[in-house]
Amino acid sequence: MLHDKYRYVVVEGPIGAGKTSLARRLAQHSGAAALLEKPDENPFLARFYQDPPRHALATQLFFLFQRGNEVRDLAQMDLFSTNTVADYLFDKDPLFARLNLSDAEFALYQQIYRTLQLEAPVPDMVIYLQAAPETLAGRVRRRAKPYEQAISDDSLLRVAQGYSDFFYHYDAAPVLTVNTEHLNFEEDAGDFALLLQRIEEMRGPREFFSRGD
Repeated sequence: MLHDKYRYVVVEGPIGAGKTSLARRLAQHSGAAALLEKPDENPFLARFYQDPPRHALATQLFFLFQRGNEVRDLAQMDLFSTNTVADYLFDKDPLFARLNLSDAEFALYQQIYRTLQLEAPVPDMVIYLQAAPETLAGRVRRRAKPYEQAISDDSLLRVAQGYSDFFYHYDAAPVLTVNTEHLNFEEDAGDFALLLQRIEEMRGPREFFSRGD
């Protein structure tokens, strides 16, 4: 079980880091509700990967409204009676907007973002998964989702760097940064047990975990 003080846990990281599989496993292990992104519901996503400049704004706004609705639902939940593990942090939504939108589109996005006045609950802990861009690329290719095959290595590099910059400044919740280069939480019970131990032992606002620590 997760420690009682971690009632709302967010697993984050760039595409290919393994956040959804880890969030699902943590939720199952602890008996928590799983709040997972639903990228397959975005009708613009496949077209975005084929032609980013043309479809970036529609893709980003769909995700913004989708996540906004989920955040409202989460805010209305009693987090003291229902533990939740999510595979995304709402506060990082502008990260992708800044990476993918033109200046004019980003200004429009910011206006809509502010108008929604979404106040997401602050997580008790964020588990930030890292991996080298070439590792992320290999994982994305292996899972063979058709629309993801158009993602360029350069795009993955920019996203990975964007995450690194975001979490360098993020201080709203404790962050456990996990280097997943040599860890497989989905298939290796020993790796998962090590992660649970590090979560239980975490005391500071920022800690780092990798194979061999």
